[in-house]
Amino acid sequence: NKQRDPDMDKLEINIDATANWISVMNNGKGIPIEMHKEHGMYVPTLIFGELLTGSNFDDDEKKTTGGRNGYGAKLANVFSTQFEVECVSTESGKIFKQMFRNNMSTRDAPEVKKLTKAQEKKGDYVKISFSPDLQRFKIDCLDEDIVGLMKRRAYDIAASLSSSKGKRLNVCLNGNKLPIKSFEDYIKCFQGVNKPVAFQKIDRWEVGIGLSDSSTQQQISFVNSIFTSKGGTHVDYISNQVIKHLTASLKKKKHDVARNLIKNHLFIFVNCLIENPAFDSQTKENLITKQSVFGSKCNLEADFLKKIDKSDIPAAILQYARFDQNRKLKSKSGTKKKKLTGIAKLDDANHAGSAKSKDCTLIVTEGDSAKSLAMAGLSVVGRDYYGVFPLRGKPLNVRDAALAQVTNNEEIKNLVEILGLKYNTKYDESNIKTLRYGHLMVMADQDTDGSHIKGLIINFLHKFWPSL
Repeated sequence: NKQRDPDMDKLEINIDATANWISVMNNGKGIPIEMHKEHGMYVPTLIFGELLTGSNFDDDEKKTTGGRNGYGAKLANVFSTQFEVECVSTESGKIFKQMFRNNMSTRDAPEVKKLTKAQEKKGDYVKISFSPDLQRFKIDCLDEDIVGLMKRRAYDIAASLSSSKGKRLNVCLNGNKLPIKSFEDYIKCFQGVNKPVAFQKIDRWEVGIGLSDSSTQQQISFVNSIFTSKGGTHVDYISNQVIKHLTASLKKKKHDVARNLIKNHLFIFVNCLIENPAFDSQTKENLITKQSVFGSKCNLEADFLKKIDKSDIPAAILQYARFDQNRKLKSKSGTKKKKLTGIAKLDDANHAGSAKSKDCTLIVTEGDSAKSLAMAGLSVVGRDYYGVFPLRGKPLNVRDAALAQVTNNEEIKNLVEILGLKYNTKYDESNIKTLRYGHLMVMADQDTDGSHIKGLIINFLHKFWPSL
C-alpha cells in the first residue's frame, strides 16, 4: 500500500500470543466501501473473503508491488478461526466491519455505517485482526520462535519501506515504534555486521556488503518489500559485480582466487523494486525475473568497490585461500614408503624409503633413451643406492600454473611421490631423513631443451621447497 500511496505513514502491528490474536493496521488510501456490481457484495468482502479477487492480474501493467489481495490476504483468513476486517473510506464516507469464522467457511453480515466527524478526521485505514488456527498448524500456541519470526517481519517492513517516496513510514510493534530509519540501520541489526563495509543507494536499489561469518555466502534481500529468503537473480546481479571486481583486484596483486571462494566470504544485503517480479513458488522466496526486465539498473560505483578493497574482506579471502591451498597440498604430498607401485617406468633404488634413503640418488632423465644409458651405468655401480625415472617432455612451469594444474600434473605427482616430498614442509637436517631420496641428479641433453628441463625441475623445487 505504501508503494501506491506515498502519504501512508503508519503501520501498527500487535501480537498477543497469550490470547492468540494478531492485528495489523495501516493508514493511507483505503478500500472503496461500496457494492461490487458484478459480484453483488461489498468490495472488502470480495477482497478478503473470495479467492483470486485481487487487483494485480494485469500483466501488461508495470508494477513494483509485492501483491494485492490475490492469495495472501485470503490465506490468512483460510488459516484462522476468526478473521476480522475493519476499514474506513473517507471517499465513501463509511466504516466497514465484518467477521469471518472457521477458516473462511462462515461469515457474519457486514456492518456498514456512516463516518462520524471524528472518524472522518482520523482518515482512511485498513485493520485486519485474526486468530490463527493452531490445530491446522499442529501447534499448541504461538511460541517464542513463531512470535520472533513475526517481529522480525515487522523490522523487515520498516527497513524495506524506509526509503519509499512520500511521508516517512512509522512502524509500531506492540505499541513501540521501531528504531529503523533506514535500510543501513537495519543492516546494523545483524550479528557480526556492525556496519556494512560498503553501502550504496541509487534509484530503486539499496545495497550493502559485509563479511560473511559463515562458510558460505549469506544474503538478506527484499523485492518490493517481499523477503526473498533464498535470494535469486537480484542478489546474483549484485554478487556477480562484487566477485568480478574482487577477482580482478586480487589478480593485480598476484593472487588467483576462485570465484566460489570469494563468493563464500560475502554477506549481501539488497533492497530493490522490480517491475512485475516473478518467483519460483507462491511463497516468493526466490526471484527468477531476468535482469534484462528488472525495470532499473544498479551498477556499483567505483567508491563502493574501493571501500570493499579497503575492508577486511580481501584479507579474509586470502587467509582462507592459503588454508584451502595447504589442505589440498597436504593431500597431494608424498610419504616415505619402502615400495612404490603404479608409477610407470620407475626403477626404484633398493634402499629408497629405508633407513639408508638419505644416501640414495634419484636420476631423472630426459626421455627413455637417456634412461637406457643411466641403467647401463647402474649395471656397474649397482641398484642399491640409485633409482632412475624418465621424464616425458618438459616439466610444468609451476610459477605460471594454478595450484590445481600443479597437483594434477602427472609428472609432478610422480616426482613428489618418488622423492617423498611433503608440501608446506621446510626441510633441514632434522627432517631430511623423511625423504625417500637424499639426492637428485638431472641427466638431460647438453642442448637448449636439456637446460630448460633442468631449470624447470629446479624451479619446481625452489617454488615449494626453497630450503632444499
